[in-house]
Parts: sequence; C-alpha cells; structure tokens
Amino acid sequence: MPRQLPPLTTLPAFDAAARHLSFTKAADELNVTHGAVSRAVRNLEERLGVRLFERGTRSVQLTAEGAAYAAEIGAALDRIGIATLAASASRTEGVLNVSTSDG
Repeated sequence: MPRQLPPLTTLPAFDAAARHLSFTKAADELNVTHGAVSRAVRNLEERLGVRLFERGTRSVQLTAEGAAYAAEIGAALDRIGIATLAASASRTEGVLNVSTSDG
C-alpha cells in the first residue's frame, strides 16, 4: 500500500511557521515570500482537511490539531536531517586530507 503523504514541499513551510508562529519569519528562514508560506500551509490544510492555524490580523496560532501535527512533523524533519548528515558523512570515509606548510 502506498504511503499517505502530503505534498512534501509544504512541510518545511508548515514546520517553520509553527516554530515561529509567524508566516513572515518562516518566509525569512526559508528565503521565500510570505505568500509562498501562506499558500503552502493552505495547500496542506486543504489536503489534510483540517485547519492547522487560527489566523489573526497580524498573527497566527496553532490549533490543537496543528500543534499535534507540528510536533510529529518537526520530529520527522529532524530525523531526515540526521539521516542526511549520516549519509553525507559516509561519502568522506576513506578520504585523507593532507596539508603542508613551507616552514
């Protein structure tokens, strides 16, 4: 059975917005526009069929569902980061770097 995954490109935007409680700060972190973060989160909410944020005039707050999802997604992204570091570290095994100086 195939995995039931949301659009994976939406997850970093959701994670950053959830950590900062700000679409603007999330956009700054990801080097994208506020609108790009907003669209990614809205796309994710539509895909899940649940509101992840309560939007205010100049603020956002996680809903209960959003907070629970953020905890899981944040942990999953942390694990992906660790796996990525481990995989890239294995590329350098067996490499010897030598430097010398004229003394």
